Amino acid sequence: MPRRFRFRRQKSVVEVPEYAATIILNQAISKLDTLAVISLAVDRPVENAKQGRPLIPLVEGAWVEVELPKLGEPPPLAIDVYSTVGTDHARFEALRLVATLRRQTAWDVRPDFGPSDDD
Repeated sequence: MPRRFRFRRQKSVVEVPEYAATIILNQAISKLDTLAVISLAVDRPVENAKQGRPLIPLVEGAWVEVELPKLGEPPPLAIDVYSTVGTDHARFEALRLVATLRRQTAWDVRPDFGPSDDD
């Protein structure tokens, strides 16, 4: 089920669905360091860093956010790739990011699209 993201446009609210695909990072690393490394790997800046929801844009309609484990929980760290296009687009961009991170870092990353991979 996609979550909804709201854009304000001239006194009207336009709801845009967000579809997500998750990548698992099995290493202990801070959210800031994770964002910095991803930003360097994909050659894109971190946006909204001071607004509480930092993200890295990928291609049109897709971006990356990093979710930390709850306080005191060990890794893994969740890297979420979101898309406004659809689930397949989010998964495709997640797989591209996995390939990029494997090629450019020593990170142990893997896609985790959940139990219903064929939806």
